[in-house]
Amino acid sequence: MAFRDRPDRRAPANEPDWLTLGQAAKYLGVAQSTIRKWSDQGRVATFYTPGGHRRYRRSDLDTFLERSGASAREHSAPLVLIVDDDEGVRAFIRASLEAEGLEVREAASASEGLSVLDEVSPDLILLDVMMPQMDGWEMLRRVQEQHGVGEVPVVMFSGKVDERAADEAQERGASGFIGKPFDPQQLVDRAKQILGVASS
Repeated sequence: MAFRDRPDRRAPANEPDWLTLGQAAKYLGVAQSTIRKWSDQGRVATFYTPGGHRRYRRSDLDTFLERSGASAREHSAPLVLIVDDDEGVRAFIRASLEAEGLEVREAASASEGLSVLDEVSPDLILLDVMMPQMDGWEMLRRVQEQHGVGEVPVVMFSGKVDERAADEAQERGASGFIGKPFDPQQLVDRAKQILGVASS
C-alpha cells in the first residue's frame, strides 16, 4: 500500500525507456503545454530527435516526480488554439470551450496562428480550412514541420462541406474534420475527447 498515492512507475521490461511529448505528459498527469513549459524552463530533461521532436527519458521523469512531489501534478487546464478568420465563429467556439474549463487562445489568420505557436504550445488546434493568404492546409503542414506529425492534435473545420475533406484531413495527419456550418457541441465534444476532458 506504500504506493497508493503515487503508483510505482518503474517501467515493465516491455515498456520503452523513451517517451514522446504526449506520452510524457500522460505519465506525469499534466497537460502537454505544462510539460513543454517545464522543458523550456529546464525543469524536465529534454532530448530532441534529428527531426526536432521532443523525447523524454522515463528515469528523468521519475527523478522529476520525486524531486517535485505533489507540485508536479498542479492543475493546468488544457490550452486550445482556435484559428479562424471569422470573429463570430471564434467567439462562439471560445465561449463553448471556456464553459468546459478549457483555456483558449485565438488567431484571426494562419500567420497569426503560427505566431501564437511561437509563444505558447497548445494541447489542441482547431483550424479553419478556408482562410485568405494562407489556408488551413498550409498551416497544418507548417505545424507538422515545426512540431512533428501528431505531436499537436489538429482538428480541421470548413464551411465548404466536401465529401473528400474528411479523408484528406486524415491523410494529411489531422486528428479530425468537422463540416461548417457545424453543430458547435460536436466540435466541443471532439475537443474534449482528444484532450481527455470529462463531461461537466
